[in-house]
Formats: sequence, structure tokens, C-alpha cells
Amino acid sequence: METIKLTEYSHGAGCGCKISPMLLEEILDSTREDIHYPHLLVGNSNKDDAAAYDLGNGTSVLSTTDFFMPIVDDPFTFGQIAATNALSDIYAMGGKPLMAISIFGWPIDKLSADVGRAVIDGGRAVCEDAGIPLAGGHSIDSPEPIFGLAATGLVENKNLMQNDTAQEDCLLFLTKPLGIGILTTAQKQKKIQEGEIEPAIEAMTTLNKMGAILAPLKDVVAMTDVTGFGLLGHLSEICESSHIGATVWFDKVPLLPNVEKYRQMGCIPGGARKNFLSYGDKISEMTEQQREILCDAQTSGGLLILVKKSGTDAFLSIAKEHGMTLEPIGETHAVGEHLVEVK
Repeated sequence: METIKLTEYSHGAGCGCKISPMLLEEILDSTREDIHYPHLLVGNSNKDDAAAYDLGNGTSVLSTTDFFMPIVDDPFTFGQIAATNALSDIYAMGGKPLMAISIFGWPIDKLSADVGRAVIDGGRAVCEDAGIPLAGGHSIDSPEPIFGLAATGLVENKNLMQNDTAQEDCLLFLTKPLGIGILTTAQKQKKIQEGEIEPAIEAMTTLNKMGAILAPLKDVVAMTDVTGFGLLGHLSEICESSHIGATVWFDKVPLLPNVEKYRQMGCIPGGARKNFLSYGDKISEMTEQQREILCDAQTSGGLLILVKKSGTDAFLSIAKEHGMTLEPIGETHAVGEHLVEVK
């Protein structure tokens, strides 16, 4: 297989390719009358991570899809990241994946079949780690390389995580550090130093399996994965849907190594700017540093979990049993002057 740099074949990268929240809302504002489907427990009304269809036996089928253009140069790693990111939506709803099918766009006049095979093999490896088959898919001849999955999962209805179930008096926890967008932008700008992209790659290729483990806890009231809209964007969606406010303690937010160094070098993804323009009016005044980190477009980011303060000891104990040492990064409360306060 020839040595190639996949990021040179795409205009965007990872979840930074997402349409901005403001523009997406305009696109989805359909003129067609809504039809009520009684078995559809979760659709698109509250911007949840996946759709949920009630099977009538106490469980629901989860359905989601996610795909994007290369965020790293190595084809196998790109396949791993895209697949990990797609399956994250199932875990964020409290479920477990059952199977996936691939979404594959390939510039056949620019990149060989061997390179494409490596991308899909990366996706297969992640599905194997999740214990599910990559059971098929669909491909097209595309001007830019695209890869992702459509994933199907299953969840017990009592464990279903939704954006509108959050409550006041909860603590916020984040299972992966922020800064993925900044570090991958540094790589795309050819500023990254040797060995300094690896922590981001490790984060992006780590499955969010903890979602299915933590969702059954009675004091875990809401969960989402932090991806292209940044921490503040996804937190805002939960706050809006649940009619609550939140405060983020910036100094407590975990960051990947060297994020501040590359931020000061100007490695700010365009997605971060689009994000702030979309929801910045809902957020309290921030410093430039806070804005560029908290709005940073994450690819295959961690889970944002809201836990009642009374249940945090049990939550932290189970997280620790599974190798996670977590600290709260904020709390929820009644809505104040702003939907989300940054302190």
C-alpha cells in the first residue's frame, strides 16, 4: 500500500465537518406536518444521540449514523476513529450495539483500493472490540474520502438516556479530556511535534462502553457524547431540553497534553468558531481561552454524564472499578441569566 496522507484529500476533518448547530436547525425546520408514531420513544425533537423505537417488551431498538472525512493521515486509524465515534451514540443512550453497516465514499481516481481496504479494516477492528459484526454497507465514488457507520443497538427502556431527563442539583462528569480539535488541527497545519498527536488518537479510538455500564444507576439522569458541537454545545442541548441551567468550572475540565501550547499557536478548528456563533448568546461571558477550548469540536469525544449529587459516591465507585478516576467539572441548577455559566 502506498504511503499517503489522507487529510490532504479532504477540506474538513472529523466531527469538525459537521454543519453548525444554527444552520442545521434551519435545515431541519421542516414545513411538513409532524406525524405521531406511538412506538418512537426518541426522535429528533430534543437532539438526542440516537433514535429509540419501543419493542413493547421493556426494551427499545436504537438507531444512529455518523460519518466524516479523514481526521488523521493513517487509513486504518481513520477507520478506527470513525467507527468508534459512530458507536458512541449507542453507548450515550445507555445501550449496547448489536451490529453496524458501513458508509463509504471513495475518490477512486485518486486513492487506491488498498488504502480504502485499510480504512474499512480499521472499522472492522473497532466493531470486533465492541463484540458486533460489521454486517455490510454502501459505497459511492466520492470526491473526498468518507467513512462511518450506521449502528443498531438495544437498550432497556428504564436505562434509556435522553436529553430532556436532566435535573437540577446534579454534578457534571466528562470521561475523556478535551482538545481533540485543537491537536488534530495542529496536525493538519503540520505544526504538531512528534509523539504529541498520540494522546488524541488514543482518546478517539477508545470506545465509550462505560455508557452502558453507568446508565442503569438510578442517580444517572442524563448522558450524551461530546462531539462536533463542543462541550458547551452538547451541554446546552441538554439544558434546553430539560429546562435547567448549568455551570462549568473551567479549571476542572480535563485537557489533553499540549492543548494550550497549540491553542496559543493558533491551531483553532473552524468548527469551534462556528459553534460559538451558533450558541454563544446562551453562554455567560468567557475568556478567549475558555471559548476556544469549550467550543472545540471534538471527534469521538467522551461522555458527558449528569449525576444527582446524592448518588455521586456510588457512581464514582463503579467508574473506578472500571479504571476511570473522574472529578466533577460543573453542576446543574435553575436557569439564571444565561443557560450555561462558565466560571
